[in-house]
Amino acid sequence: MAGPRNEQGRGGGAAAADAVRAVVGPVVHTAGLWLEDVQVSRAGARSVVRVTVDLPEDEVGALGSDALDEVSRAVSAALDADDVVPGAYTLEVSTPGTSRPLTQLRHFKRARTRLVSLRLADGRTLEARLLDVLEAGTEGAEDGAVLVLDGGARVPVADVRKGRVEVELKRLDDLDDTQDTDETGDEGDDVGADAADDAEDADDAGPARTQEG
Repeated sequence: MAGPRNEQGRGGGAAAADAVRAVVGPVVHTAGLWLEDVQVSRAGARSVVRVTVDLPEDEVGALGSDALDEVSRAVSAALDADDVVPGAYTLEVSTPGTSRPLTQLRHFKRARTRLVSLRLADGRTLEARLLDVLEAGTEGAEDGAVLVLDGGARVPVADVRKGRVEVELKRLDDLDDTQDTDETGDEGDDVGADAADDAEDADDAGPARTQEG
């Protein structure tokens, strides 16, 4: 099974991202997290693998740096074991952060308790705190999912053309957490025990890790 995925990885772009997703998806799921996105690109002689993870949609708040560190280790180990990315590569594992556009229902669910800006189909722009998201078919949302905002306003998700989370000064600590990134350089099966020890030492310095293969 590793052979076909390796051939996809050599192609780069979407095919390589799909190959990586197939390997790291179960790892992220086992960690109790959501695999938001996978991107694979080239940076000189190295590949750059960017994996974005998030908390499940029913949870509120940011993914902590300890949990991000743990899933980063697991993702790195899975990629090394499968050899899905040929040659040298840098792995970056991060969370979406507040800059992620709200384009899916799960994005709105994850934005509960946050201040959001919504541009509606009728041209209006609303800025309010998102209190809840009513699922389609439930009471108060019989015709489709509905956003419940502070002040009593209710907005059908279908009427939202663009949405984003607004950064609040009192939430700067949360913002720092959501922008944590673990970065690990690797060379697939060529990485030995010494390189692994170096990665362990880098982890002790903080949530961001860099290892050059």
